[in-house]
Amino acid sequence: MTWQELHPAINAGLNAVAAGWLIVGWRAIRRGEVDQHRRAMLVALSASGVFLISYVIRFLSSGTHRYPGEGWDRTAYLVVLASHTVLAMVVLPLVLVTAWRALTGRFEAHRRIARLTWPVWIYVSTTGVVVYLMLYQLAPRLHGR
Repeated sequence: MTWQELHPAINAGLNAVAAGWLIVGWRAIRRGEVDQHRRAMLVALSASGVFLISYVIRFLSSGTHRYPGEGWDRTAYLVVLASHTVLAMVVLPLVLVTAWRALTGRFEAHRRIARLTWPVWIYVSTTGVVVYLMLYQLAPRLHGR
């Protein structure tokens, strides 16, 4: 496997790690386990941060990647990709503000914004994996490329 093939898989893995820890963090806070929640969310934040750096490097080195083929799968891919892309632009400032409020002890303000941030963040993290699977796994199998 070449670096050009491996790098997108690593990025998808980082998104999956972030999503998993987001779920762990959500469950922890629902149980009142604040320390576990904090640790889980910091791991999710770290995974997402490493992903963002890695994605920018991949984008700068190889540009955008077009979906091969036509049909229902391309349409589905473009719908998922569009929603993922728009929300990925929105989630970064949301995550930073949410984390900052928690880290500075502004817990009520943190709770209010986290109710918006968490669903957007989990969507972006999971659709990041879906975009990878559709572009690099599904499309080659359906369209022989």
